[in-house]
Amino acid sequence: MTLKKEKLNKFFFLYIFLIFTGLIVSENSYSVEPEEFLKDSKQELRARNISKNIRCLVCQNQSIDESSAPLANDLRIIIRNKITEGSTDEEIYKFLTNRYGDFILLNPPFKRSTILLWVLPFILFFIGIFILYWHNKNSKKKN
Repeated sequence: MTLKKEKLNKFFFLYIFLIFTGLIVSENSYSVEPEEFLKDSKQELRARNISKNIRCLVCQNQSIDESSAPLANDLRIIIRNKITEGSTDEEIYKFLTNRYGDFILLNPPFKRSTILLWVLPFILFFIGIFILYWHNKNSKKKN
């Protein structure tokens, strides 16, 4: 009986180790192709920082820095071209939001058109708390 428990414990710890290893590797994987890199390291760093803040329109839960979708590749190239042309970060963000809307930003600005994105999670949280309170109150009355 204890031998079986020991094996289960070993497998459990191995399983946890593999999960954390996978999370670490996946967190640090990027899809930028080597031919995309700019020769100037400062410009490349700017391009990577901008790419980390732009949503992949295909994947939607990843930045274009992490995505290997063809559209993400095209957007990374556009960003690098804009940087080599001398555009500022603000001009690049403005170009992308004019073309694709605020949805392309992973952290959209707080304004009238995006207020629902910022307020809705809090509203749903309080509705959830109210439902839990109401359910617990009613279940105590039944007992």
